[in-house]
Amino acid sequence: MSRRRALVRYLAARLGLVPVMLWLIASLVFLLLRVAPGDPVDAVLGTRAPEAARAALRSQLGLDQPLLSQYGSFLLDLLRGDLGTSLNSQEPVSRIIGQSLPASLELGLTALLLAALLGLTVGFSGIARPEGRLDLAGRLYGIGTYALPPFWAAMVVQLIFAVWLGWLPVGGRLPPTLLPPEGTGFFLVDSLRNGLATGHWQQLGGTIRHLVLPAGTLALLLSGIFTNALRLNLRRALASDYVEAARSRGLGEARVVLRHALPNALLPVLTITGITVASLIGGALLIEVTYSWPGIAARLQEAIAQRDYPLVQGIVVVVAALVVLVTVTVDLLVALLDPRIRF
Repeated sequence: MSRRRALVRYLAARLGLVPVMLWLIASLVFLLLRVAPGDPVDAVLGTRAPEAARAALRSQLGLDQPLLSQYGSFLLDLLRGDLGTSLNSQEPVSRIIGQSLPASLELGLTALLLAALLGLTVGFSGIARPEGRLDLAGRLYGIGTYALPPFWAAMVVQLIFAVWLGWLPVGGRLPPTLLPPEGTGFFLVDSLRNGLATGHWQQLGGTIRHLVLPAGTLALLLSGIFTNALRLNLRRALASDYVEAARSRGLGEARVVLRHALPNALLPVLTITGITVASLIGGALLIEVTYSWPGIAARLQEAIAQRDYPLVQGIVVVVAALVVLVTVTVDLLVALLDPRIRF
């Protein structure tokens, strides 16, 4: 079987698992919300509402139906692309997600890019002298940043740079004196476009200032993953036979590292990048809450506290779909770039 045919079969198998994984995640969230303590009717009407009003709302929400009927209705709506209506705001869940998701994607992608640049730089810096001072410092940096509690790190960074020094704003996406830029919901893109069109750069400056602390904090927490991954894989690559063969041919050490060892060491890092996307969810929740960032993670936290079933289910399904999509894409890229992989 040719490699191309094997790759197509591998991709088809991975894509075939996507709906199964999404179904399992959606089903798990549905069941956990139903067995968790608390009543969404109490969250909407309060515990002192008349019983008739409570019964009417329960019937309207379909909570008076058997659990299996609720589950079937939930899956049918999901297949139609209907995520339901929020119990508290009475807005379509898809609209709420559409308003909040760009903020989280902007924060997450910026943090992931900064984390990769910072982590790979620190991981590569000690390669000239293994077990030297730079290598030891990189090892301590990787372990320390990975072990930092996100909420504690966010509060310390906020206290130092926003409260004590006053260099950057405490939270939010824009100063209260500026209107949000219209367009895609990605403030960096929209404010840059407005600045190019009007020549006014206040929105772009305010967007960058408000993005520095939350994105920088999240990048710091994630950078240790890239540092440790590059250190371990680069040292393994430098000890391999093909690198020794390159050295025996008289190639310089810089060329051996950059042309032979580094490309092979970066392939596992690419795989770890897909895994890091899942870590962004937990970290972004704490970062968004601490910095009052109006993203999808903050909305999820509010929805859980308010027992807003449709909103929690919709957010989890959409986020899970994004994580699965990124994971499958990374797997495909690794399979394309690494000829040693067999299917």
